[in-house]
Amino acid sequence: MTPPPAPKRADLPAPLVRDFRSLLEQALEATDAEGRKWSDAKWGCYAFYDYDGEPIYVGQTNEQLRTRVRRHLTNQRTDAVAMRILDVFEVAEMELWPLWEFEGANAKDKDTRSRLDAVEYSAYVQAICESRFHAILNEKIPPRSALVDLPPSRRFELASAETRRERGHPDIRIARRAETLSRLTAVAHERGVVSPGLRRVIVVQAVRLAHLAASRLAYAEGRPEPSAGAIDIKGLVGTLFQEHSEQADPDDGDSDLD
Repeated sequence: MTPPPAPKRADLPAPLVRDFRSLLEQALEATDAEGRKWSDAKWGCYAFYDYDGEPIYVGQTNEQLRTRVRRHLTNQRTDAVAMRILDVFEVAEMELWPLWEFEGANAKDKDTRSRLDAVEYSAYVQAICESRFHAILNEKIPPRSALVDLPPSRRFELASAETRRERGHPDIRIARRAETLSRLTAVAHERGVVSPGLRRVIVVQAVRLAHLAASRLAYAEGRPEPSAGAIDIKGLVGTLFQEHSEQADPDDGDSDLD
């Protein structure tokens, strides 16, 4: 009997994974008003959002947006994914901020890197302020910079209607988030010595899990969804606008950012 032909590699992933990757490829090929592909910018920042539209991660790159995003979401060859900080299955949307003015800039140029850092920090602060928990899953808080106006961006949908029905169900998300938290804490246990930032992410992920589970309980009992403000994230982890080790300017507090 003649064996069946080997399937194409593109046909091997599960249908929901194929849907996700198809939408990701559409996003990476999308063009702006000038015909430039948003993801082709060498320098830029990006953000990921979950099924509630909640910001969960912000990053920067100087190797091309599409390369960096693919590393996170398809190759899964970044520290954030490998350390179980970022769960790709929770990413439902992404936003890109290309910095087109630096296309020819050298990766070691201090002024260019300073601008990139400022855009990343501003995108990070915006995500913190937009988050219902006032916290996201970055292990490393971007270096504190003066806030700047963010360049034009575009937000892309990465979850199809079918994917949202499947992965977006609260019970599935609770189970998945609990598994992610378990894997993350296992990393901390097995490595023994990890960054304070990773331990902070454990707390933030636990808060996200607790609120999702509490919301599901409230729904089952016919009660209103509990306020995210019931959890004092700053009381649990301290400020999320700079690393604890950084020396803050006493005249430059966080009151304008809280």
